[in-house]
Amino acid sequence: MPTNNKTFLLFFFLLISNIIVCQEKKELISIQQEIISKSTLHNKDENFKKILELYLNKEWDSILFNTTNQIETNSKLNKETKQYYYFFKGYGLYKKKKFKSAKETFQKITPPFLLLIQVKSYLGELALLENNYSNALTIFKEVESELNSSIKGIEIRNIKHNIGICYLHLKKFKEAEKYLTNSIQLYEKEKDSTELVGAYGDIATLYYEQYKDDLAIPYFKKAYEFSKTVDNFTLKSNTAKNMAVVEENRKDITAALKYRKEYEQWNDSLNNHNKIWELAQLEKKLAVEKKQIEVNLLKAENKAKIAERNSFLYITMALSILLLVIIVFYRKNIKSKRTILAQKEQLDTLNETKDRLFSIVSHDLRSSVNTLKLSNKKVIKNLEKENIKNAHKILQRNSTIVSSAYNLLDNLLNWAMLQTQQSYFEIEENHLYFTVEHVVYNYIPLLKEKELQLKNSVDKTTKVMADQESLKIILRNLLDNAIKFSDSEGDIKIYTQDKDASFLDIVIEDSGIGMDVSTREKLVTKNITVDKRKHTNRIGSGLGLQLCKSMIQKNKGKLSIESELGKGTKMIVSLPKLLING
Repeated sequence: MPTNNKTFLLFFFLLISNIIVCQEKKELISIQQEIISKSTLHNKDENFKKILELYLNKEWDSILFNTTNQIETNSKLNKETKQYYYFFKGYGLYKKKKFKSAKETFQKITPPFLLLIQVKSYLGELALLENNYSNALTIFKEVESELNSSIKGIEIRNIKHNIGICYLHLKKFKEAEKYLTNSIQLYEKEKDSTELVGAYGDIATLYYEQYKDDLAIPYFKKAYEFSKTVDNFTLKSNTAKNMAVVEENRKDITAALKYRKEYEQWNDSLNNHNKIWELAQLEKKLAVEKKQIEVNLLKAENKAKIAERNSFLYITMALSILLLVIIVFYRKNIKSKRTILAQKEQLDTLNETKDRLFSIVSHDLRSSVNTLKLSNKKVIKNLEKENIKNAHKILQRNSTIVSSAYNLLDNLLNWAMLQTQQSYFEIEENHLYFTVEHVVYNYIPLLKEKELQLKNSVDKTTKVMADQESLKIILRNLLDNAIKFSDSEGDIKIYTQDKDASFLDIVIEDSGIGMDVSTREKLVTKNITVDKRKHTNRIGSGLGLQLCKSMIQKNKGKLSIESELGKGTKMIVSLPKLLING
């Protein structure tokens, strides 16, 4: 396998296994108990008790302020108290990711000190973060030799695991395998699923670095399966992504796309342009690779046909054989023409889709960019005149234009994927309430800006059969339209209607401008791509609604509209309650 992919996996799994291999809350409580049981400061120093409580509650900013204040202003501090304050401050800096300052603070702690072995453990972890693996290994080996059951807040399995990571970075694979395997046995004994995900990932990386794929891949799969049992989205996302990379290296494009789609589901974000672009690039790459395979197969088939035809020509020595060859050739020619005709029709459809998308891009995006261009000139003039209030209003309007343009681009991407059948699609049971909440969350700023009230009245137990990603796109576009065509201080409601035994109605109701009967019927029945509304200040491309209709149909559902001019609109999406075959 390519070296660059293996380097990627190595970095990734060291990240998900957490260089600090411990359960933070458990560790904080253990260390607090150790201090209370063995230190007299807890009973006689109120400042110390306060800082200890802040430590347990993970209030790092307060810890940094209080410890620094005590160290710098309290001249009566004895050595023991100051050592503890350095400990708390160092740990607070560590949690705030100020690693250099944390290291300098921990190094001020000298023997004798109750928590000295914990300090050494943290210094080892900081050395790992600095990629100083030799120094980290020396520290962790020292901790390993001093560690015993009476020391709280440190687990021998975590130390062994970190030693294994050091050996792995130093390319001492035999020693790394020994320690990582030992730590896995301890994690399995404790049935610690969260830590097992990282441990399995690291041992897999070890084998992957040595090109022992038959040993590495089962551990990658174990890490992926165990990630399903933990409530950690980062672990779920990273294991799915690594499985996608493994399958890409194995040239299993279908499996790779499945894992990649699962990875994207855990990282779904409406405003994350980079992730959407990366997904598009990956799917484009996979599509190109798939098409290249098809081209190669067609070339091979053409060569075989040419060879077959030539062989028939060479043996046409008798009239009967010649006639037979002519008949066979004729039939193959007809079949080839049918194939070419089918390919031409498919190409025409793709070209039509391309022209339609280009038309939308040239019209809507050009309009948006031109509006922004003119608006920015107004902003500059207002700033030159120090008219901040007007400049602010223009910038707010610019933000709305940019948001609209982004939504158009997002719809274009999904429309193209739908038309070219590149999108991953799986109908499954969804908790509707949480899907609605996920979509609504990204519109909170826009709702506040327009002073709109939105109420999600969907019952938390309501379930519906749909592809989760396409359901989000449907809800997002319908909610976007409801906001767009609602006046300030209006209301938007999302709720369900149970009028049919087989289908559940999802209703997005707004108190906006509404529409007449003719417009309503056209939107439901006709294949409208660009729809110029009567209200020129609320023009929409119509692509979002067309995309919704296509995705609703693909989810085996239906769309209906109830609306009157000036009395708002109800967009009703009817989706199956149970899986429908066919």
